[in-house]
Amino acid sequence: MELRHLRYCVAVGEALSFTRAATALRVAQPALSRQVQDLEDEIGVDLLVRSPRGVTLTAEGKLFLDECCELLRRVDEAVSRTRASARGEYGALHVGYAPSPTLELLPPALADFQKAVPDIRVILHDLAANELCAGLLDGTLELAVMVRPAEYSDGTFEFEELRRYPFCVAIASGHPFERLKAVPLEKIASEPIVAFNRRDYSEHFRILNEIFSPKKLKPRIKVEVDGASSLITEVEAGRGVALVSKPFQRVAGKRLIYRPVMNCAVVHSVGIARAVKGDLIPAGNKFCQSLRKVAAGL
Repeated sequence: MELRHLRYCVAVGEALSFTRAATALRVAQPALSRQVQDLEDEIGVDLLVRSPRGVTLTAEGKLFLDECCELLRRVDEAVSRTRASARGEYGALHVGYAPSPTLELLPPALADFQKAVPDIRVILHDLAANELCAGLLDGTLELAVMVRPAEYSDGTFEFEELRRYPFCVAIASGHPFERLKAVPLEKIASEPIVAFNRRDYSEHFRILNEIFSPKKLKPRIKVEVDGASSLITEVEAGRGVALVSKPFQRVAGKRLIYRPVMNCAVVHSVGIARAVKGDLIPAGNKFCQSLRKVAAGL
């Protein structure tokens, strides 16, 4: 039994005429009649009652017609969705992201993408850097919007930089740094520092070392936190200062004061990370286009 047999049967059952069905299908009437008869023989049930005036459906024929219509509808849907998926217009896309660094990029890119491709379901995964890298490697994430991963070689990940953000020092209102236009690293090194924890945010510690090492300074880490809200609270309470990039200011808002870091060449490089051996679906490519579009407009 083939799909064309079912389509032939449906055409005859709906037209109640071999002649009209053959015309609609653009096949010879004798061939159509033979195919329908072969189908009846295969399933062992009479589907049609033939007469000189045309055909009528048996009770079994009506049931079979309804089932065939539903089956063919689902087949057509499957074909349509598969083709849409190949065009990047249907399916699900798993995107990992680092919340604070991507705040300027991700929301407008997501809005642009969903407007252009409404039938793609974007599933966002808010993860620490090491978890994002693991998700890319095991295939649970198609792509990640994050700070450039440095723990892995170029042969492991592809990274496309979208934005570079300078670092600033975040302080509580009334802190002595508030009187300065820019803060030297030597002064920051003498302050207790609030940082993200080493276990989940090893990238953060790598960047801190990269900032201080040119001056041969070592940051005094007083508190390690597990998220942005905790970091904001600790700094706001005066327990230390924090080194953050520009997008973080959107998270904290006016709760903290920010000052540039003097003579700091280190930047937060934020962009699209992919596993070199990963298979980015067409929808993923479209999402990357939205990210590039937003980044170009900033």
